[in-house]
Formats: sequence, structure tokens, C-alpha cells
Amino acid sequence: MAPSPTTSGATRPDLALPSDVHETFEGWKTGDATKDAVLADAGRAQTAVTYSVTKGDPETSALAFYQADTALAGSQDWVKSIVDSGLTYSGAVRYYAARISVFDKKTAGVSYCADESKAYNKNRKTEKVDKEPATAESYVLYSTRLQLNDKGVWQTTKLESERGNKACTP
Repeated sequence: MAPSPTTSGATRPDLALPSDVHETFEGWKTGDATKDAVLADAGRAQTAVTYSVTKGDPETSALAFYQADTALAGSQDWVKSIVDSGLTYSGAVRYYAARISVFDKKTAGVSYCADESKAYNKNRKTEKVDKEPATAESYVLYSTRLQLNDKGVWQTTKLESERGNKACTP
């Protein structure tokens, strides 16, 4: 389930995922309107990557809506590599332990963990799901930088990930 809508006037793209793909965002509300808007768009940026993979298209407008600069280029390359290998996703990802810093009125940083232990590669043609057992690599630490654009959207402009980071592994 994606984060709830923000109050910005931007017309947001549809991020409906296939019925076999689920995302949850645990504890992604602070009660502070600005921080909650940043967290919601950071979550949507992550969902836009999943959406692009499931659509088989690294150039979706949803991805470019929520990401810019090096984050967009890196995400498009990531999506392309998955699509080119004939894969998509199936299963569930849980995002948790979000930490947010608002630097000023237009920039913020968010780090968070992802539990991909119940997310699997799925062959796009045969639809066979590869249910590999979870490892430390199934847990990912994301570090992002976001910038408020002129449409009122907190776009992810920098994105780094580290699989197996001890801050996220159980």
C-alpha cells in the first residue's frame, strides 16, 4: 500500500501495482505536515521503480515524476537491467525504519530499510516465480536526497542503496 496523498496540487501518476506485488510502509508518518509530505513522496519514488519494473518500461512518466537527476538515471538503468534480463517482480516488500531530515524549505534527506525477503524475481514470459530463500542481501538500506520542485513534489534527486547493511538485517 502506497503512502497516502499529499496536499500539493500536482496531478500524480497512477502507481497501481499488479495483484501479486505488494508494498507496505511501516511508520512512515510523523504528524509533521512537511515531514509527512517528504516521506510520502520518498515512498512513491520507491513505488515508481517497482511500477516501472512491472510495466517493463524504464521510461515511465511515473518514474520521472518522482525522481530526477542521478536518482532518475540510476533507477532507469536498474529497471532496464531487470527488464533486459526478462524479469519482473512478485511478492511483498516492507519499508521500515524511515529517518528523515528536513534541511530547508526545499531539500530533505530520507533513509530507510527494505525487507525484500518475500519479494521474488518472476520470469516475464513464463511467469515462473523464483522463490530463493532470504539472505542478508534481502535487506537493503536506502539513503536518499529529495528536492521540492515547482509542482510541490518532493523528487528524489540522489539515491544510494546498500544490500546486507547491518542496520536493516534482522
